[in-house]
Amino acid sequence: MKSEISTRHFTQLLSATSRGARLARLLAVQQLDEWGWPPSCEVSESAALVVAELAANAVTHGQVKGRGFRLTLSAEASDTLRIEVTDPRGDCRPLARRTASSTDETGRGLLLVDALTARWGTEPWPPSGKVVWAEIGLPHPVLAVSASADQPSTGAAPEAAS
Repeated sequence: MKSEISTRHFTQLLSATSRGARLARLLAVQQLDEWGWPPSCEVSESAALVVAELAANAVTHGQVKGRGFRLTLSAEASDTLRIEVTDPRGDCRPLARRTASSTDETGRGLLLVDALTARWGTEPWPPSGKVVWAEIGLPHPVLAVSASADQPSTGAAPEAAS
């Protein structure tokens, strides 16, 4: 049974590596599953793609040696999943929406984010970083209640499958 919960929040600091970007996607899918959106549902699939793109961009364009990036997920009773990826490079903002040519090997990721989300954008993250955020509409205004519903998420990595 589902019950109304005002906000769910998850945050995790990750290494600015391809492994960190992959882990961000896996953690997002795991967290959404805990909140009541299984990996095979549209919300989870869309969020996985958005997180993968934003995390890959943070690793590729937002990396500063020795500093990671932060993934934050918030599910609100207002029917919105907010995805935020924070990196230390505030001087390197995403380019304005553009159309990639058929010969371009890059440049389509934010078009995907634009297609899968209700809206997205960037904000400064003082003192020198930025947050790239995206919002996905949720089909249900309520979230699943679990035994740990009152406990904040620790952001722990999923256990490896045997």
